[in-house]
Amino acid sequence: MAAVGTAVALWPFIDSMNPAADVLALSSVDIDLSSVEVGQRITAMWRSRPVFIARRTQEEIARARADDGDPGLIDPATDASRVIQDEWLIVVGVCTHLGCIPLGQDPAAPRGEWDGWFCPCHGSVYDTAGRVRRRPAPRNLDVPPYEFLDNGAVRIG
Repeated sequence: MAAVGTAVALWPFIDSMNPAADVLALSSVDIDLSSVEVGQRITAMWRSRPVFIARRTQEEIARARADDGDPGLIDPATDASRVIQDEWLIVVGVCTHLGCIPLGQDPAAPRGEWDGWFCPCHGSVYDTAGRVRRRPAPRNLDVPPYEFLDNGAVRIG
C-alpha cells in the first residue's frame, strides 16, 4: 500500500516532466511539395530552425553520387545515406561550424564550387548532398527525421 501511495503522490510530478502540448505541436511539420519544381530549393521552419528542401536535378544527383568515394570528404557519407528519395534532399539549414545560415537557397546566391551551399561567415562549403567539402565546418548538414506522405507532402519531425 505504501508503494501505491507513493506512486500516486509522485505521478503529478513525474507527469509534469513530459513536454507541454504546445511543444509537441511544434515537434513535426507537414510541407506540401506539389508546387516545388525540379531544381528549386525552398526553406521551411522546424523547431525554430530553417530546413532546406531541394528538389535536385538529375545532374545534381549524379554529381553527388560521383563524389561518394571522394577521399576529400571531411565527414564521409554517401548520397544514398542522406536521402529517402533521390530527387529530394532535406537538411537542417544551419552551418555545423557556428550555427550560421548558409547561402544557396536563392539561385542567384553563391553556392560554392560544389553547387550546394556556402556559409559566408567562415567559408564552409557544402555539396548537393549537404556534405561539408571545405572547412571549418566539422560535419555535414544535419538530416532531420522525415517521411513522405501519400498526399505529396513531407512530414519533418
